[in-house]
Amino acid sequence: MTDSPQPIATADLETQARALIAGYPARMPLRAAAFIVTLYGDVVVPRGGTLWIGNVIEACAEVGISETLVRTAVSRLVAAGRLVGTRAGRRSFYSLTPSARAEFERAADILYAGDRPPEPAEWTFVLAPGGEARPAVEALSKTGFGLAAAGVALRPGPPPPLAGDGPPPLVFRARLDNGRSAESLRALAASAWDLPGLAREYDGFVALFEPIAAALPDAPRLDSALALTVRLLLVHAFRRTALRDPQLPPDALPGNWSGHAARRLFGSLYRALSPEADAWVARRFVDGDGPIRAAPGSLQRRLRSLAQEGGH
Repeated sequence: MTDSPQPIATADLETQARALIAGYPARMPLRAAAFIVTLYGDVVVPRGGTLWIGNVIEACAEVGISETLVRTAVSRLVAAGRLVGTRAGRRSFYSLTPSARAEFERAADILYAGDRPPEPAEWTFVLAPGGEARPAVEALSKTGFGLAAAGVALRPGPPPPLAGDGPPPLVFRARLDNGRSAESLRALAASAWDLPGLAREYDGFVALFEPIAAALPDAPRLDSALALTVRLLLVHAFRRTALRDPQLPPDALPGNWSGHAARRLFGSLYRALSPEADAWVARRFVDGDGPIRAAPGSLQRRLRSLAQEGGH
């Protein structure tokens, strides 16, 4: 082989990494379909959107997910319109559908684009004009909206794409008065969102990955395959909370907001793990045309954005 020299990893870092992998399912949800979504979002989206199922099976095996569960989960993702399969000889490849890719790219904007809260003066309100539309509006709480009252959802920033069956809700864009008080804004946020619940999840994320961060200064590089597995678990754990975080402006957040520490830790670890993780992907992962390749500059943009948010 002509690979670059093998990285030097201390026993402490490798031990922490393997302990994280072994203990993860007891501390965080680890379902096959959700982990495959993480794999595609982190590894496959910036590299064309298609991956050989053998690589999916290999990546999932590293975290204890069996081939049977992988194939069942992939079939369900196909049925749900998120993946589409093709064959080349005896190999099966799965690609993101256009709608899934658009969804994944929106998620990437949140996960990798740094800590960029929306313009504090701009908000979106979604109202149910009648009882039939109320369940759809209240379901928005799963996507970062807060519930200000029955049938009234809100979030900072411009309206995201809204989909669903049934009568369409009414969508309004509003601007806060320049004379607003931070105390009133915090009171609104506290009533509309479960901020203590999100904070507990962020605290759990930090507790789970702090041992890895603490071991890194003495061993900045892990074995490539292990680095990818740890990075996938890092993204999997962070996205679980970050994609439901409403990204409130600073005036609306309680003091010492746990999300800030979690984002800094995520950015720092992601950047530290990426050289070896991406090298492993380049050597092992393939689509129908050969090794999957990142679009020019895509990986570098992620790392620069994470560095700019203060995760260093």
